[in-house]
Amino acid sequence: MDLNDLLRRPEGKTLEFKRDLSSPQGFLRTVVAFANTAGGTVLIGVEDRSRHVRGVPRPLDVGERIANLISDSIRPRVPPDIEVLNFRHKQVLAVEVHPSPARPHFVVRSGLEAGTYVRVGSTNRRADPELTAEMRRFATGESYDERPLPTADSEAVDFRVASESFAPVRELRRRDLETLRLVVSHQGRSVPTVGGMLLFGRDRLEHFPDAWIQAGRFAGTDRAVILDQARLEMPPVEAIEAAVSFVRKHLFHGAAIGSVRRTDLWSLPPEAVREAVINAAVHADYSQRGAPIRVAIYDDRLEVENPGLLPFGLTLDDLPLGVSKLRNRVLGRVFHELGLVEQWGSGVQRMIAACQDSGLPAPVWEEIGFRLRVTIRTEKVGPALVDGRDSSILRVLERGDGHRTREIAQEVGLSTRSTRTRLARLVERGLVREVGTSPNDPKRTYVRSLEDFRGFTKKR
Repeated sequence: MDLNDLLRRPEGKTLEFKRDLSSPQGFLRTVVAFANTAGGTVLIGVEDRSRHVRGVPRPLDVGERIANLISDSIRPRVPPDIEVLNFRHKQVLAVEVHPSPARPHFVVRSGLEAGTYVRVGSTNRRADPELTAEMRRFATGESYDERPLPTADSEAVDFRVASESFAPVRELRRRDLETLRLVVSHQGRSVPTVGGMLLFGRDRLEHFPDAWIQAGRFAGTDRAVILDQARLEMPPVEAIEAAVSFVRKHLFHGAAIGSVRRTDLWSLPPEAVREAVINAAVHADYSQRGAPIRVAIYDDRLEVENPGLLPFGLTLDDLPLGVSKLRNRVLGRVFHELGLVEQWGSGVQRMIAACQDSGLPAPVWEEIGFRLRVTIRTEKVGPALVDGRDSSILRVLERGDGHRTREIAQEVGLSTRSTRTRLARLVERGLVREVGTSPNDPKRTYVRSLEDFRGFTKKR
């Protein structure tokens, strides 16, 4: 363990500094929070604000005391790794706690209800009953949205609404409801699952009154004055589209006028907005009560937040790397079939790439209370970018009045599928326009949207 590296880092989700063990209950809460969340290291002998190293006298004796304290005071038991680290003739104790498969852990003195903690940022937060239940489900590999709702029957899932959602992809059959785990057999009866009710339930808001999206446009950079708002209570697949449309309506900044065409310009890449809303819907903790998914637009940023912390074992630093854990398996399975999500973890990376390509800073994720928020800022930090392949596609489209996907693929040396994916992204960014009677028109062609492309810089 590299002490110098740890001292350069601020306190956070996986790191805490303690001057000494004069407050053992605070130390125990941190150990419990680390074990319940994503693990972490407590450095004893380091002042928390200044990070001044005071050291620990008789570190072996203190280490033995720590081991006994943890063993006697936390249930289920947490086996920490305790190491003595040297720093300029002083010794620091590093107590490393691994994320535990035996969640929830709690401080014995306070009991399960009052003594269960999770780590949020650099603080320990007492877990409420819903979060404690989520820990139990996680420990047993259970997904909340796969749980049956025994008070309802299978007809509570609206097959017509489900069929309409699947219509662009495939024909939905009655037996598919079980395959997708929208309904399950429970005590000899066919009943909806939580996921089935959330997605296509006839009375979904009676069972889950917070399962909707609240969208708002605020004046300035705070919530003092609201200019527009929408309460999106339709099923999630429709609500996602409505939320994205609401954002697009309020992020319009102007138009580029060419010799032939006019193209709307947006302050945020639509792909990043869409991914932010989809991620919020598919990863929300619907067992929590009190607040819906929120989409807030300000003069300088977009904020999308959902109930629920990161899945246990993940940190904010894991997100840009594509590390992902699916909280809602039913929602995830349906969203994947509908083409709303691709492979898990790729949505975050696509958001980052879309912002970078548009000359915007990378999105920022935060855990606030028991909610997860992503913020995408609208101020430019550099020129918009396209890579070499996209630049080649755009040069092809400069010639003529439109080209089909296969023609473009042959010109740039890509497969038809890869070219189609790139064209879809260029359409999302407003650089390319589709011309056809429908998305499935076999004669659909693509044309350049912008007559003047000087504002974009080619990636190296």
